[in-house]
Amino acid sequence: MAKVSAEQLGSEPIGKLLIKQAVPASIGILVMSLNVLVDSIFVGNWIGSIAIAAINVVLPVSFFIAALGMAIGIGGSSIISRALGAENKGKALKTFGNQITLTLLVTISMVVLGLYYVNTLIPAFGGKGAIFDPAKIYYTIVLYGIPFLALCMMGNTVIRAEGKPRFAMTAMIIPSVGNLLLDYVFIYIMDWGMQGAAWATTGSYILCFGYIFWFFLSQNSELKISLADFGLHMPILREIGSLGFVTLARQAVTSITYLLLNNILFNLGGEAMVAVYAIIGRMLMFALFPVFGVTQGFLPIAGFNYGAQKFARVKQSIYTAIKYAAFVATLVFIGLMVFPAEIASLFLDSGPDLPPEELAVKTFVLEHTPAAMRWVFAATPIIALQLIGAAYFQAVGKAVPALLLTLTRQGFFFIPLVIILPNFMGELGVWSSFAIADVLATLVTGYFLHREIKRNLTGA
Repeated sequence: MAKVSAEQLGSEPIGKLLIKQAVPASIGILVMSLNVLVDSIFVGNWIGSIAIAAINVVLPVSFFIAALGMAIGIGGSSIISRALGAENKGKALKTFGNQITLTLLVTISMVVLGLYYVNTLIPAFGGKGAIFDPAKIYYTIVLYGIPFLALCMMGNTVIRAEGKPRFAMTAMIIPSVGNLLLDYVFIYIMDWGMQGAAWATTGSYILCFGYIFWFFLSQNSELKISLADFGLHMPILREIGSLGFVTLARQAVTSITYLLLNNILFNLGGEAMVAVYAIIGRMLMFALFPVFGVTQGFLPIAGFNYGAQKFARVKQSIYTAIKYAAFVATLVFIGLMVFPAEIASLFLDSGPDLPPEELAVKTFVLEHTPAAMRWVFAATPIIALQLIGAAYFQAVGKAVPALLLTLTRQGFFFIPLVIILPNFMGELGVWSSFAIADVLATLVTGYFLHREIKRNLTGA
């Protein structure tokens, strides 16, 4: 795959450019998603079920810090893409320097507070009883690696903003592969137990940081910052904050959604119903990775050309991204509609001697998952418009519409629907809420995107 420079974002054919950006992003997202699954399998088999529970206690902390780094990264990268497009390299360099300083200040402060309140935080996240001690071991060691994780998440978005998708993909693959290899060495060979799992995770963050640090020092990067660029600049910080808040808000609403659904489904059908959603949740993570890849690939193209005032190319990039994303979303839709039972069975133990309780749960899940999956993914072919539309406003620096459109599906539509409909429709009310929210959010996003194109992207 050919190397993409920032200047090519404003000159190369949009279709070819989008493929160069989207394919590496999709591969990186896929590898990171698979890492979570395989890592859990390793830890569960080599340490035990308590170890998985302990890691799950700590994961919200890691995900939140990662979201902070990504928020700073995406907010700053939107500025960098537009600055490079406008040939304002000084602003791009200043923004990157401020991103690094802000990430370090925020994450180091959180590490200090996290270590000070360790005995309070772990029980608050569910690390009680037998889970407390292994969770504390894992939490303490992983916390040391959190600044590296946040810098990796931030740096990855900047690499993509420069138009270097292959390097961004590699940066996503390194911690995933590194974590699995270090798991094998530290847990299986050296028998370090929970400490081995923690050092494998922290070591993977450091490996990724080393690669990103090398990238920005090498000739591959166009952003060569000086000490002066690290000084905080309030207008840049405000813009990073306003655009980055979109990412943080999305993460917060997603967390609320998971918490809400788990409780509603447990009340409707107990653990077995929650297991149905666990399978569907994994499919929501894995199945849509190519759609998310197209969305990630679209961001720097739209931002650069908007900054360069090449509005015809911006408009073309919107239409092309929607077309590509809709195509892959339709393929995903067909697979999920045709093979839901086969997909569900992949997640279940097929052993012949299951205890009666587990056999009952398995039977329930196999009976309920296919219909649930079809409802949840029923509107998949049209979600491209929803995702690309919200991403466009973030890419061009329009924080308010980006925030509102990002929250439209889950915050404004899905959460009210999933609270109300199950009271009248039971289980069907939960699953149909996904499709209804997708349709409503797509209609709203389509309206605002169409208005934006007519008002600001015509002419040039």
